[in-house]
Amino acid sequence: MSHTQPVTAASPARTRMRAHVRTAAPWVAQVILAVQLAPAGILKVTSDPAMVEMFATIGAGQWLRYTVGVLEIVAAIGLLLPRLCGPAALGVAALMAGATITNVFLLAAPPWLPIGLLMVSALIAWARRTEIKALSRYTGRAALAGSNA
Repeated sequence: MSHTQPVTAASPARTRMRAHVRTAAPWVAQVILAVQLAPAGILKVTSDPAMVEMFATIGAGQWLRYTVGVLEIVAAIGLLLPRLCGPAALGVAALMAGATITNVFLLAAPPWLPIGLLMVSALIAWARRTEIKALSRYTGRAALAGSNA
């Protein structure tokens, strides 16, 4: 005699709730990540003394501070735009990979914040993989059209 439960379909209300969570969760993470990135980027491009000192310690030059700051601000904006949120999350993941390496090898600082932001951005990119694929198809067609002109 089998003790298996009968298979029942999920209730429509439960299915709707799951869909709302799947839609809302990435947006909440994107907003939190944008709120982390924008002020950090602004501090870098406005030459906050702590940022100037940190990038002097890195030794790559202050141009890197401006570059990272602009990328953080642009990524924060991109995370809030539906068509760009996936690619922006990929960009943040790359930035945070670099920040993690920099913290460990050049600054001797704990890497936990960039690792955490890297993980959040990677999860967002995974959740937004459809947007990333759509944009890559679009840009691929545009590049092909440009090369044929």
